[in-house]
Amino acid sequence: MGPAVAGLVLTKISEGWCFFANGVSYIAVIAGLLMMRVHCPRRSGELSPFESLREGFQFVNRTVPIRALLLLLGLVSLVCMPYIVLMPIFAAKILHGGPKALGTLMGATGIGAMFGALTLASRKGVRGLGRWVAVAAGSLGVFLIAFSFSRVQWLSTLLLLPVGYFMMLEMSSSNTLIQSMTPDSLRGRVMAVYSMMFMGMAPFGALFAGALADHLGAPVTVAIGGVAAILGALVFARYLPLIRAEGRRLIVAQESVVGEVGD
Repeated sequence: MGPAVAGLVLTKISEGWCFFANGVSYIAVIAGLLMMRVHCPRRSGELSPFESLREGFQFVNRTVPIRALLLLLGLVSLVCMPYIVLMPIFAAKILHGGPKALGTLMGATGIGAMFGALTLASRKGVRGLGRWVAVAAGSLGVFLIAFSFSRVQWLSTLLLLPVGYFMMLEMSSSNTLIQSMTPDSLRGRVMAVYSMMFMGMAPFGALFAGALADHLGAPVTVAIGGVAAILGALVFARYLPLIRAEGRRLIVAQESVVGEVGD
């Protein structure tokens, strides 16, 4: 809901107050972090930070299901996330709206993402999530292409609902599968790689999208990203049967460890 509220604030006050409210909201996060008390004693024979980091990358590289999920996630972040950076162009030049239109468009994405998170939260297991990842990535590409062709604000807003939905579903399903397949001792390092592929690729995508939009226009740039996402989803789906068995073995192994600890 935040972007929609920000759009209203922009029309009534100024951009500065939006940034101010965003900054103040981080006080709660910082307070929560300061309240945490985590005791992690260093064990004898523990690897150095660099050796530990290398071990995490080696695990990701040799574990085919996790590597495939991270590669698709990185592709989606690189080619699909930049549509958010280009949204002001769509609001102002393509749809001929103002700050309120921008807030509405961004708010639609947020609402779709919320329903995507609720959909995943309603599941009781990880069975079938690999198929969800492929379908979500491909569907995200389809709706981004449709959005790039829209020239009507209400239609663009409706199309951004599934964009947010499938983006959240792809990323959250990948997150869940990766954590389910990763041993406790490596989970922090593997999730750091997940963050690199998710958050780290987006700035590069924004840079490339800005340069491409300058020559081809924002609609064509978003459409190209959608096509790339569909191709990535098709490749992932093509190899999904081959990596599913290994993924199941890893998940069963982690579940057995948890069961032993519980006993």
